[in-house]
Amino acid sequence: PQGCTLHSDQGSVYTSYAYQRKVKERGIIMSMSRKGTPADNASIESFHSSLKSETFYLDELTCTTTAIVEQTVESYITYYNHIRIQTKLKNQSPVQYRQLAI
Repeated sequence: PQGCTLHSDQGSVYTSYAYQRKVKERGIIMSMSRKGTPADNASIESFHSSLKSETFYLDELTCTTTAIVEQTVESYITYYNHIRIQTKLKNQSPVQYRQLAI
């Protein structure tokens, strides 16, 4: 959706003029890790690992459609933020944990 942020590393695909132009045309905000600092990507890499292992690999989704991928990711994001508890968040979901801070 417009106004969302797309984070990536500084790989050649993501830094290419054509790719960046397409992203900007869609109203998406580009975000890139700093050069030589792969730790910037640690959070999203961890999320992607959980997403893949708890959905695609677990359900053996190897041959699928774009619509199924989009639905799977959207459902998982809702699950991850509202239901899935995390030890580092005192055994609460991210939404529950944020509510404590308010």
